Amino acid sequence: MEDYDILSRHGLFDAKVPRYTSYPPANHFQSDIGMRFQAEWLSHVRHGEAVSIYIHIPFCKRLCWFCACRTQGTSTMRPVDAYVATLKKEIAAIRAALPEGIKMGRLHLGGGTPTILLPQTMAALLETVFAVFPPTTDFEFSVEIDPTEASDALLETLLGFGMNRASIGVQDFAKQVQDAIGRPQTLKQTTSVIQFLRAHGVQAVNLDLLYGLPFQTETSFRETLAHVIAMNPGRLAIYGYAHVPWMSKRQVMIKAETLPDTQARFQLATIAKDVLTASGFHAIGIDHFAKETDNLYRAAKRGRLRRNFQGYTDDQSETLIGFGASAISHFRDGYLQNAVATSAYQERIAETGFAGHKGYAMTVSDQVVASMIEALMCRFVFPTSELQTRFPAQADLIRQTAVGLMSHYTDVFKLSAKGLEILPKFEPLARIIAKHVDHFASEGIAHAAAI
Repeated sequence: MEDYDILSRHGLFDAKVPRYTSYPPANHFQSDIGMRFQAEWLSHVRHGEAVSIYIHIPFCKRLCWFCACRTQGTSTMRPVDAYVATLKKEIAAIRAALPEGIKMGRLHLGGGTPTILLPQTMAALLETVFAVFPPTTDFEFSVEIDPTEASDALLETLLGFGMNRASIGVQDFAKQVQDAIGRPQTLKQTTSVIQFLRAHGVQAVNLDLLYGLPFQTETSFRETLAHVIAMNPGRLAIYGYAHVPWMSKRQVMIKAETLPDTQARFQLATIAKDVLTASGFHAIGIDHFAKETDNLYRAAKRGRLRRNFQGYTDDQSETLIGFGASAISHFRDGYLQNAVATSAYQERIAETGFAGHKGYAMTVSDQVVASMIEALMCRFVFPTSELQTRFPAQADLIRQTAVGLMSHYTDVFKLSAKGLEILPKFEPLARIIAKHVDHFASEGIAHAAAI
């Protein structure tokens, strides 16, 4: 009860905070950055560097009501094919602006529904990518797969280009929950896709779940977890559903009164952690789980866990190049986001080949805070000495931040050789503590619930 009171006192059950998949969060990107810096920052990528590539496919045949991603519905492939033609132009223009010798360490197709593409369209897109970005020897190619929109022919096309990791959305298997979020997906559809992939050599499988969904109960969630464990994924992401109908209009289809309250959400998250750790998974950060055979576990064990727009990652590349509408790129200099609307994105590519719309140029101070937040989110530690060694000119800022954290969260931290460590039972407070050091934090901006 005392631990619960401490979590409550520090705002776990009522705070609204960023997810910190970037720093600063994307809602602080500025419209005067965008295309003005895009060519310059691309030219700063180091010769011979291994970059990560993200390609956003914003189309879905059905629009799930829970989803807040940048997506749009379509009943035909005509707009999808036109979009892929634009992607190919963007890829050519971006590659021409990069130095020689660039290689591709990671490729991730996200959306939306990447598996909505016809096999020939997917092949044409990937041929363009691989023609200009040769893969590294340890190349990882991952794809977000919707089991209800993944034909054998499309999966075989992806396999032919070297897909070696699959990320499959589950959310919840309870029919009442699926009906309430507009996402019918049977257990058989999901297991069939996983079996097909494994039969063709893909052993790295990620599954995504949500807690805090309408009509979700402890009993139904335990049943979903049991199904998921039986599928034997190497990695799981279990996110708290963010009900933000003012940002994602389709969420008005989900009635707020059907959602579990924050205490119930916390209990669901606790159940997930207890059940999964008892089944051989290790907790990674605040919302991921991995088996010891998975790269994410090894990265966490070695202190090399990172944070990016897909959540937690073992990707060590310093450059992420995003292609497509709303895609975000991360450079050493800062962040750039493409035009969000598909039509605006296509117009910009047609005019210049570049779609950069807004972004943020990082200062040294920003880099320090970003490192603070990543350490808190990934390692649950504020590494004072490590940060002062990396940023000697910012030693006073780092020391003052450490003093402020210890003063405000006396009952949450312990002093150790690593610095200020969050006690394990208070790790759910990581996002709230990160907001404490966030120079952009504002109470006037709506964010997702902390749990």
